[in-house]
Amino acid sequence: MTSMHPAEHATFTLERSYDAGAEQVFTAWADPATKARWFASPGAEHSLDFRVGGIETTRGGPDPDVPFVFTSTYQEIQPGARLVYSSTLAHAGRVATVSLTCVEIAERGSGSTLVLTEHDVFLDHLEEPAWREQGTAEWLDRLQTVLG
Repeated sequence: MTSMHPAEHATFTLERSYDAGAEQVFTAWADPATKARWFASPGAEHSLDFRVGGIETTRGGPDPDVPFVFTSTYQEIQPGARLVYSSTLAHAGRVATVSLTCVEIAERGSGSTLVLTEHDVFLDHLEEPAWREQGTAEWLDRLQTVLG
C-alpha cells in the first residue's frame, strides 16, 4: 500500500548482562538523577515522574531552537522486575515515532540480565528503525557505566 503518510512497523529486542543486581538496575531507571546520567544526551532537559501514569520527558538535540522531544508514560511497574511504558518522539511539532516498550530485569548469578523489547510505528520516514535500535543500544551500554 502506498501512502503520502507511510507508517513503518518494527520490533526489536536487546539483552544486556550487568554486574549489578536487579534491584540496583531497577533503581537506575527509577531515580531521576541516576537515569538522567545514562539516558539523557549531554545538555538535554530531563524530567521523570516514576510511577504508573507518570510522565518522563527528554528535550534536546543538536538544534536547541527545534529540540527532539521524547515523552513516555509508565503503564506498569513491578519493582525490581519489570517496566512497561508507551512513548512518542517528536521533532518540529511532528510525531516521528510511537512505541511500546517492556523492560524485564532478572537476577543472574551475582549480577542481572535486562531484556528490553520495543514495538514501534515510524511515521512519515521521520525516524528509521535502525536509528532507534542503535540509540537504545547505546543508552543501555551507558547504563553499565553508571552501575559501575
